[in-house]
Amino acid sequence: MKTITTTNYVKNAFLFAFALLTTTLSFAQEEEEEKKLSITGTVDAYYRANLSGPNDENAIAPGSSFANLPGFALGMANVVASYEGEKAGFVADLVFGPRGTDAVFASPMYSATGNIVNQLYAYWNVSESVTLTLGNFNTFLGYEVISPAANFNYSTSYLFSYGPFSHTGIKADFAIDDDWSLMLAVMNPTDLTEFNPTGDYAFGAQVGFFGQYVNFLLDDGAYEIDYTGGFDLSDDFFLGINGAYYDNDGVGFAGVALYPQLATSENFSLGLRGEYFVETGDFGAIGTGMEDTSVLAVTLTGSATIGDLIIKPELRLDSTSENAFIDSDLDPSKSLSSFVLAAIYAF
Repeated sequence: MKTITTTNYVKNAFLFAFALLTTTLSFAQEEEEEKKLSITGTVDAYYRANLSGPNDENAIAPGSSFANLPGFALGMANVVASYEGEKAGFVADLVFGPRGTDAVFASPMYSATGNIVNQLYAYWNVSESVTLTLGNFNTFLGYEVISPAANFNYSTSYLFSYGPFSHTGIKADFAIDDDWSLMLAVMNPTDLTEFNPTGDYAFGAQVGFFGQYVNFLLDDGAYEIDYTGGFDLSDDFFLGINGAYYDNDGVGFAGVALYPQLATSENFSLGLRGEYFVETGDFGAIGTGMEDTSVLAVTLTGSATIGDLIIKPELRLDSTSENAFIDSDLDPSKSLSSFVLAAIYAF
C-alpha cells in the first residue's frame, strides 16, 4: 500500500512539474514571438499654401517630391510588418495614399491594379558581421527617406527627390568593426522594383566610417556618388550633411544640403535645410525647360511632439536661376515661398 502511495505521489509530482514546464515554455514562446513580430508605421496629413503664388487651379509647388498638393491634403498610411528571427527575418512595408503613390511611382509594372509595396525583403544573418538581404529595399543613397517620421523636414529636398527611392536586388552588409562598415549590392536598373524587363543590372556600394557614409551607384553607364553624414556639435545641436553628383552621359545634377537642428526643449526642435542644387544639361528637375538651371532652397521647420504625434509647421523659399514658378498675378517668377503644417502619427 505504501509503495502504491509513493508511486502515485511521484507520478502526480512529475505530471505537475511537466505541466508547469509546458505552461512556462508556452508563455515564454508566446512572449518571444510577440517580441519578434512587430507592426509599426505612420499616418500623415498636411495643409499647404503658397505665400507668393496662387492657391487655386493654378497652384504650383517646388519640383521636389511630396508635400506638393494644395490646401488640406493627404500624405500616406504606412504599415510595416517585420519579423526578427535569430538568424533570419523579413520586412513587408506597405504604403497607401498620395505620398505612397509618389514613392512607388514607377509601378505598377506587373500588377494592373497598382503597387502598394514600398519595401519587401527577407534577410539572413550569416554571422555576427555579415547580413544578406534579398528583395525590394529603400535606397542607401541620400540623407532623407520616404517615411515622414524619419525626416526632420516635412517637404523633401531636390537631392532626395531625384536620386533613387528604392532598389530590388541582393545586398551584403559587412560590419567590419564598431566604426567601419561595407555594403555591396547587385540590383535591377533604378526604379524597376517589381521585376527586371531589361536584363541589365545596377551595382551599388557603401562605405561607412564613424557615422559617415560614402555611397556609389553604377547603372547602365549612369553613376551617382553620394556623401551622407552628420555631427553632434553639442548635446542639443546636430548638423547633417548631404552631397551628391549624378551623371548620365553629360546630363544629371549636383548639389549639397546642410541640416542644422537645435533641440530647444524635450518636446520641441527647430531645424533648417539649406540646399543648393544645379542641373547639368537638360535634366528637368527644377522645371524651367532650360539647361544648367540652379536652385537655392531654404526650409525652416519646427517639430513638436505630443506623445506619438508630431506637429511640423514649415516655411520654405525656393529661388531659381531661371523662371520656374509664377507669382500671384500669374506672371513668371524665379522664387516661390510656401507654408506647410503637417501632422504625423507614428505607431
